Amino acid sequence: MPEPQLRRAFASSGVGRLDVLTRIRSVKKTRHNDGRIARWYLCAMILVRCSLAGIVLAALLPLTVPGAQAQDYPNRPIRLVVGFTPGGTTDFVARLLSEALRGLLGQNVVVDNRPGANGAIAAEYVAKSDPDGYTLFFTTVGAVAINPALRSNLAYEPRKDFAPVGMAVFNSTMLVVNASMKVNSARELAALARERPGAITIGITGLGAISHLGLELFQAAAGVKFQAVPYRGASQAVTDLIGGQLDGLFGDTPTVMEQVNTGKLKALAATSQDRSDIFPDVPTFVEQGFADTVANQWAGTLAPAGTSPAVIVNLNAAFNAALTNVNVRRKLGQAGVTPSPSTPEEFGRYLEQEIARWSKLIRDKGIKGE
Repeated sequence: MPEPQLRRAFASSGVGRLDVLTRIRSVKKTRHNDGRIARWYLCAMILVRCSLAGIVLAALLPLTVPGAQAQDYPNRPIRLVVGFTPGGTTDFVARLLSEALRGLLGQNVVVDNRPGANGAIAAEYVAKSDPDGYTLFFTTVGAVAINPALRSNLAYEPRKDFAPVGMAVFNSTMLVVNASMKVNSARELAALARERPGAITIGITGLGAISHLGLELFQAAAGVKFQAVPYRGASQAVTDLIGGQLDGLFGDTPTVMEQVNTGKLKALAATSQDRSDIFPDVPTFVEQGFADTVANQWAGTLAPAGTSPAVIVNLNAAFNAALTNVNVRRKLGQAGVTPSPSTPEEFGRYLEQEIARWSKLIRDKGIKGE
């Protein structure tokens, strides 16, 4: 054990500084028969005499365990848990990244779909898994930043039960209307809503979903009221919008991009802070004067709390390398999502902001989950 750490261990125990120095010097003078300093033995003797076993072991373990763990990590397949069924955007991104990660990490990365409760089932499973870096949570905003404010019976606490690995992708939520509707911007739709308060129907993909929260922000910023129509997913909502049963829809870019590109739907505004790379011609709500109407859908990777920092660093580097791969970026763009690699610290700060922001809105609006 290095001398500076030995000094700190004794010092934190309350043993006097002079006594610490005396004991360290006695360690240096003691030798085995072969003349070598038996540091481990002598430290143990001091532990017995000073009753500091727990303190010194606590100082010693972090020097050895994480390094050893990271040195041979990974040495078996990694499980990437997704809280949605196969075939959706989150599942697609997870599988695309898992293919790239296989080559980067030298191990299979297996996508494990555990759908239900807006990601809560998957989140609970990962939160209770061993913090060894072999079970990861590929989460969206709902499971970790919205669920805690909507559900009082969650079996996990995002801030305490997870360690951030990194952001993966963003995709903007967009306000779209039927192509035949005589409005061409969010401002024009808000003006129409003032003339017909509560009469214009806007589809959302579930109560408490990011589309619902985006609609709430728009209503508050514009001072208008729409009639929210909740759906279980976007597919039926898009069908009804095209068929004329709905006036508008807040939908993720991947779910509406085909219909917008083919002219069946008209995009009025994006909920991102800046214009989307996918639809650079669609102005944001912010540009149109609705400053707080920012509601991003995103996905990122979390590990169980207690995972070695060295393993987190390895994982972050691998995910970021995958997200900067030219082929991966091309496929993500074709699917309507934007790669957004980050450091673990950046993702952790963003997650804190998202939890605080959505908790306040849900509380202020009295929004209840399904």
